[in-house]
Amino acid sequence: MSTNTILPFHMAFPVDDLEAARHFYTNLLGCSEGRSSDNWIDFDFRGHQIVAHYAPEELTKAQTSAVDGHSVPCRHAGVLMEMDDWTATAERLKKEGINFVIEPYIRFKGEPGEQATMFFNDPAGNAIELKAFKNLDQLFAK
Repeated sequence: MSTNTILPFHMAFPVDDLEAARHFYTNLLGCSEGRSSDNWIDFDFRGHQIVAHYAPEELTKAQTSAVDGHSVPCRHAGVLMEMDDWTATAERLKKEGINFVIEPYIRFKGEPGEQATMFFNDPAGNAIELKAFKNLDQLFAK
């Protein structure tokens, strides 16, 4: 396999209510549902496989770290998006009344690695970041 080939990632995370997770990931984030059981649900998160497992005892409050003047949840997951898609998604989530941990904004404005970002939690408190770059070459810029 070529080192340039990027395959989808797989990530599993705990939730305390599978139906709330199903509603959030399908209706708010637009994920399609894959396989499921009474204890877990697979979702297609923009081509990546994420799995909500019913495990309320695993849920803990995320610690934060200071980044660009904001308290970023240390434990979070997310995806990179095209800028137009990120902007449209931010507007749609605002209209849906999502409670943002960090409102959509441009981080590191005018610096290497400038990016659009937003953070919010799923119903179980798992932090999600959606971000976009005008120029993807800035992804690892120093």
